[in-house]
Amino acid sequence: MSRTLRVMIMVLLLASCGGGNYSAPRNLDNACSILDQRPKYGRAFRSAERRWGVPVHVQMATIYQESKFVGNARTPYKFVLGVIPMGRQSSAYGYAQAIDGTWDEYKRATRSYGARRHNIHDAADFMGWYMNKTRERNGVPLSNAQHQYLAYHEGQTGYSRGTYRRKSWLMRISSQVQSRADMYEAQLATCPRRLR
Repeated sequence: MSRTLRVMIMVLLLASCGGGNYSAPRNLDNACSILDQRPKYGRAFRSAERRWGVPVHVQMATIYQESKFVGNARTPYKFVLGVIPMGRQSSAYGYAQAIDGTWDEYKRATRSYGARRHNIHDAADFMGWYMNKTRERNGVPLSNAQHQYLAYHEGQTGYSRGTYRRKSWLMRISSQVQSRADMYEAQLATCPRRLR
């Protein structure tokens, strides 16, 4: 076998061991289609719902808003003078866009030391854990997608201080999250039984 062919085979083998498929499913406006394309999503959401009580449609609407179901989503870069990249806007990463500190707190609290933000099961479990903290600390029902999202975005302390009230853009987005959760809830009720 020629040296060039061996190098090409090695490159192909290494490329095939790559990071996985983190792309979004098609038709993000249809909950049944999402779960049909990605059965592991449905298993992850139902597992988090059983463990934490957060409805599947609330999880899905929040993940849609945070990452559009892209497993390795990151925040955009910050630029100095409009052209020099100076790092990312925050450490938010993965399906749930969890920041480093909160993710580390989740791993310690749940003893999920191997959890990864680009893993849908771990991201859904994180979301369930976090939304339960919102319910415990701020009294927000797990089914209230709008206020759960506000607390998710602003943090527990920020939410309790009402920082979101001064952000009309965030109030608009949280209303959209609630509308999407309502849409997903209605769609999930019509999905084939295997997807529910």
